[in-house]
Amino acid sequence: MNISHYQTATVTEKIERHTLSVLVDNEPGVLARVIGLFSGRGYNIDSLTVSETEHEKHLSRITVVTTGTPMVIEQIKNQLDRLVPVHRVVDHTVQGSSIERELAMVKVRGQGDDRVEALRLADAFRARVIDAKTESFVFEITGGTEKVETFINLMLPLGLVEVSRTGVAAISRGPEPM
Repeated sequence: MNISHYQTATVTEKIERHTLSVLVDNEPGVLARVIGLFSGRGYNIDSLTVSETEHEKHLSRITVVTTGTPMVIEQIKNQLDRLVPVHRVVDHTVQGSSIERELAMVKVRGQGDDRVEALRLADAFRARVIDAKTESFVFEITGGTEKVETFINLMLPLGLVEVSRTGVAAISRGPEPM
């Protein structure tokens, strides 16, 4: 009989989706180092946006949406914190009081009833027509990822041709900076 003193794991850890903002020096190679951290350890990136946010201080903000177990998310945050050009890492998912938005351009081909239905749905989702031809539309939609996904899925049977998405941008609520 083999008796172990260690408890076997009986519960599988749940995979969670987290939105992280990373404040970094705006210099060549920083994005590659951050992305290398993810790819080198087999972590997935669902969404990635980068932009300079503080010109005088030469700082950029990288917003990454990733998935993993709570332990993996914690490892990602700790490893990001240790990178030299990183000034701060904020987990908007844990923080709880943040706003996330995404922009998508959605091209739909359609005539007749499909065209009318696409316009009706666009109005319901507050999507704007930014290009209109006799056989197609390009809609611009802004909102949470779920809203964008739902709109895209509804356009599929109506003649969805192409989608271009910006990725998630996130910011904390309240007067305090990141």
